[in-house]
Amino acid sequence: MLIKTIASTLLLASAAFVGSAFAESGSGTLTQEIQHIRNATIKVTYGETTFLIDPMLADKGTYPGFENTYRSELRNPLVELPMAAEDVIEGTDAVIVTHTHLDHWDDAAQKLLPKDIPLFVQNAADAETLGSQGFTNVRILGDSAEFGGVTLHKTGGQHGSDNLYAVPELAKSLGEVMGVVFEAEGQRTTYVVGDTVWRDEVMQSLDRYRPDVIVLNTGAAEVNGFEGDPIIMGKEDTLRVHRAAPEATIVAVHMDAVNHMTLSREGLADFVQSAGIEEHVLIPADGEIISF
Repeated sequence: MLIKTIASTLLLASAAFVGSAFAESGSGTLTQEIQHIRNATIKVTYGETTFLIDPMLADKGTYPGFENTYRSELRNPLVELPMAAEDVIEGTDAVIVTHTHLDHWDDAAQKLLPKDIPLFVQNAADAETLGSQGFTNVRILGDSAEFGGVTLHKTGGQHGSDNLYAVPELAKSLGEVMGVVFEAEGQRTTYVVGDTVWRDEVMQSLDRYRPDVIVLNTGAAEVNGFEGDPIIMGKEDTLRVHRAAPEATIVAVHMDAVNHMTLSREGLADFVQSAGIEEHVLIPADGEIISF
């Protein structure tokens, strides 16, 4: 699938050039890929180890829209997967669930994934949830862990502003979230930021790990009554992250697939063009593979 705007086409062309330049200049010889599947679902491959992150694998329109959010009358997901769900799972060595909201860990994923597949989660509560669903190899990601020659580091964040978390009902529904940093010898450090707004925890992770690749959830999702105060990052945050890590390549995902996103790929592409950062921001189509 191609992004059907001139701005997005130019952006992807620039992205491909940057990715090629990185591949030529890198010291590693192992394969490193990020495949955007749909929504926040991605596959990260380092050499021979592949991680599936935040799988939402249902057919288009399977679930009602999220209550009390922007465009809640729409059914989720808004678009079909770019491939069969079984093909998404194929080749996966481990799964990372940053949190258990439906658009990151849905019923379809629970049914399709092998019950003994290694699953990394953020805390004991999520581990208990996945265990109750029949999964037998659930691992709580502490500060760091090793898997398949890759070091995983847990990072922090918050799924909305302090204003939203001051409302007890919202604080409960938004819950806790995490991000993950991937490191491996000879590979570019990759930071999957997760469902968070711009926070000190994000800045601290950028400073500590100095990632070469940053995957941002940039759909600027909103709940009713807090318009203009999104629960994940948006276009201005993309610019903020670029300024904080100007040498990194940003991969922008989590748009166009669930009802409460207020920022589209087209809107972000227009913004990064106007901000002059198009050589640093990739906006992959569903199913697209980015190689480094």
